[in-house]
Amino acid sequence: MVSVSFSVGGPTEKMNLCQAVNSALHVAMKADDTAVLFGEDVAFGGVFRCSIGLRDKYGEDRVFNTPLCEQGIVGFGIGVAVGGSTAIAEIQFGDYIFPAYDQLVNEAAKYRYRSGGMFNCGALTVRATYGAVGHGGLYHSQSPEAHFTHTPGIKVVVPRGPVQAKGLLLSCIRDPNPCIFFEPKILYRLAAEDVPTGDYTIPLSQAEVVVQGSDITIVTWGTQVHVALEAAQMAKEQLKVSVEVIDLATIHPWDEETVVKSVEKTGRLIVTHEAPITSGFGAEIAASVQVTFLPNFNLSICFNIHVFELLPVLSFCFTLRTHLRNNSLFIVG
Repeated sequence: MVSVSFSVGGPTEKMNLCQAVNSALHVAMKADDTAVLFGEDVAFGGVFRCSIGLRDKYGEDRVFNTPLCEQGIVGFGIGVAVGGSTAIAEIQFGDYIFPAYDQLVNEAAKYRYRSGGMFNCGALTVRATYGAVGHGGLYHSQSPEAHFTHTPGIKVVVPRGPVQAKGLLLSCIRDPNPCIFFEPKILYRLAAEDVPTGDYTIPLSQAEVVVQGSDITIVTWGTQVHVALEAAQMAKEQLKVSVEVIDLATIHPWDEETVVKSVEKTGRLIVTHEAPITSGFGAEIAASVQVTFLPNFNLSICFNIHVFELLPVLSFCFTLRTHLRNNSLFIVG
């Protein structure tokens, strides 16, 4: 795993992603007396231990377990947010967010619009683990982010590392819109970073150019950022190719301006995500870039499916070489 740090001031501590999430929750609950954290097993620390110590510090009225009922968890969170408090709901595995789909899409996302702006539940943040971890099976390995990017009124955020996770989670909790914060569980206990111990936020809907390049652009988010960074390094060493890597971080609404500016420079684009390729969010990026540059830009769209480990195999590097031969937009799912 490639460890990447943001430039944030103040004292720091070494934290992995799980610890950074825990730190963000501590900061949020200390700063906001109305904030409550709830979900399955969160009171004892959660199955991944992201909420450990919170009940002891803030009490069982603010950190508590819920029944095993995702639609109930999110529905309760909507009510808490509408009532003027800050709701931080946890869905233990992203695969089980689907029972709450109606609550998120038809209630949380639309509440402001259906009331003509009189009411909102913007103080709702839903945390959910997502992505493959190597032994999770079909019910603990999905990446469902694209299901929610079709919905106006809700923000979808996926961090790539500890510093980013803390800052983005605090931004979600304080954002005036309901947010879904997907946490890549395979990254929970991988490389640690020097994470500021204080209160800080990272702007939503602002992509980061993690590595500057001139020959081809790779756009991605979450775990795949580390795959892209490894592939970019391999391409540099083995193919003498300069790769620009962009981490979207917020995929809805996404930072189209940064991506377009990069593709305008490199002339080539690869979008890679962990989710299935069909109707994945990469297709939205591809369509937007294609529309932006047509008819004055010779950009073709290609699709392919690869299965990559967290550390990429040589095929990703060869994918770069293949699509450097022509101006192409290539989606990997």
